[in-house]
Amino acid sequence: MKKFMIGLSLSVLSAVAMAGDPAAGEQKARTCAGCHGTQGISMAPIYPNLAGQKELYFISAMQAYKSQERRGGNAAVMWGIASGLSDQDIKDLAAYYASLGTGS
Repeated sequence: MKKFMIGLSLSVLSAVAMAGDPAAGEQKARTCAGCHGTQGISMAPIYPNLAGQKELYFISAMQAYKSQERRGGNAAVMWGIASGLSDQDIKDLAAYYASLGTGS
């Protein structure tokens, strides 16, 4: 577990090294809109809002889905989605959702 946490921390730090592009993230977010809403605000209570999500948290969560380390809830669905995303895709999505604010 300690090795995993160190690896995850290094992954997050390296992810921050190259910033995401919110405009590119907006294009990629079309896939997310069905569950998380077109502006990152979900209409269904079982899906989280992504608008205003902190970039580092989003990147960490998506990398954990991609590696299938994150479990519970709709994790199996997210594994499939995250597996098709590059590290840059994840950074772009993180930048886009962070740019939306909280939606309130």
